[in-house]
Amino acid sequence: MGQCFVPDCNHQSEREVCRFYRFPKDPQVKRKWLRQIRREDKEPTSSSRVCACHFRDGKKKGGPEIFKRNVDKIFPLTPAPKKKATKTKQLSTADACTTAIGIEPATRTDPGPSETNRLKVDNVILKVQLEETSKELKDLQTTAGYRREKYSIESLTDEVVCMETGLPNKKILEIVTGYLQRFEDNIEYFSGWRVKAISFQDQIFITLMKLRQNYTNLHLSQLFHTSTATIRNVVITFLHILFDLLYEDTMKTVPSREKNKLSMPDAFQLFGSCRMVIDCTDVEIAAPKLMSDQKRTYSSYRGMHSFKLLLGVAPNAVITYCSNLFPGSVSDKAVVKECDILTHFKAGDLILADKGFLIQDIVPPGVAINIPPFLSNGKFSESEVKITKNIAKCRIHVERANARLKDFRILTFIPPYLRCYTEKIVKVCCSLVNLQHSLIREIRDTADNE
Repeated sequence: MGQCFVPDCNHQSEREVCRFYRFPKDPQVKRKWLRQIRREDKEPTSSSRVCACHFRDGKKKGGPEIFKRNVDKIFPLTPAPKKKATKTKQLSTADACTTAIGIEPATRTDPGPSETNRLKVDNVILKVQLEETSKELKDLQTTAGYRREKYSIESLTDEVVCMETGLPNKKILEIVTGYLQRFEDNIEYFSGWRVKAISFQDQIFITLMKLRQNYTNLHLSQLFHTSTATIRNVVITFLHILFDLLYEDTMKTVPSREKNKLSMPDAFQLFGSCRMVIDCTDVEIAAPKLMSDQKRTYSSYRGMHSFKLLLGVAPNAVITYCSNLFPGSVSDKAVVKECDILTHFKAGDLILADKGFLIQDIVPPGVAINIPPFLSNGKFSESEVKITKNIAKCRIHVERANARLKDFRILTFIPPYLRCYTEKIVKVCCSLVNLQHSLIREIRDTADNE
């Protein structure tokens, strides 16, 4: 199993010297244990244990209290029961404990501690309690000072939170933080060491600021009074956490056609069987070192090195699909063919797309693709103009969702050290877009009325 977590304690569970207790799951009780143990060089893990020798009467209730630093101050408060005198003179339990802390034992005629001894015992207890209270007060003062001096989420308004993170208000950020905080004890940091100088909520705030505003690590380190290495550790760690909890857990399933109809706006009356509106977008990246990689990522149409992804939006303008990344030189049709989007469609579904998506020959049987008509004979007929306008009214939602995605400034240019995380960055940003207010007013008003 392992060794006792308390410093200077050599008890091991394999030797079965005494019982071993797990750390409590309640965060407040756990912090109290850590404050009493006073071990700052190491954080407890799920396998950490504390042996029963550090608990009064060996019971878990009350937390660990007995350590080498105060072994001469801990003693039972109740005197031993009176017994008949024996031939061999022995000290009672209470006398032995009072002797250990330098108090003269009571006479044989009175086996319990005297009134004076009781006062001295109470003084020792009060000193221990005062020491713990002083420690708690110091922690509270440190927290208060942290909130005053650092750029903390605690002191910001809804408008500032929206500007820095892209989330509508502070309440949404608190919901995200509360969801992630359930897994706080299981987090393994990217650099191998846990960040303690910044609160858990502000670590999430830093990551969202990086995605939304693309601040440099140096700028963030100045705002939060820490090092650039700490900022890098926080950003990469929580990028993976947000990807697992916001994207993998919520966006892996594409809503069915029947479910889309429950929130379909009026603009889709002519396209009631629409399952998804699709479009491709590019994310500029730093040029790779290898010439072969530069050739694949360079988009002659965009004139830059980029990754390309396919975005799928439901009729209610919610992003329901985000493909893996492809080199910028790949065509839109090749992206549709290579990604797994076609596996989500079934007979009767309708896909709305732009003219560049000539994919009728690769969609599953029974699935229709609707794109604007091509110009023939120099002008559009009246029916073609009407169809083009109707498709444009519906396709505008995927363009607006794409614009919201690009509002996360980290997607304007991915630096070299984050290039390998581009796919997770894009998918986390898609998840954050879905946490914003609805793009379509009629759906937003319906939600407010409900």
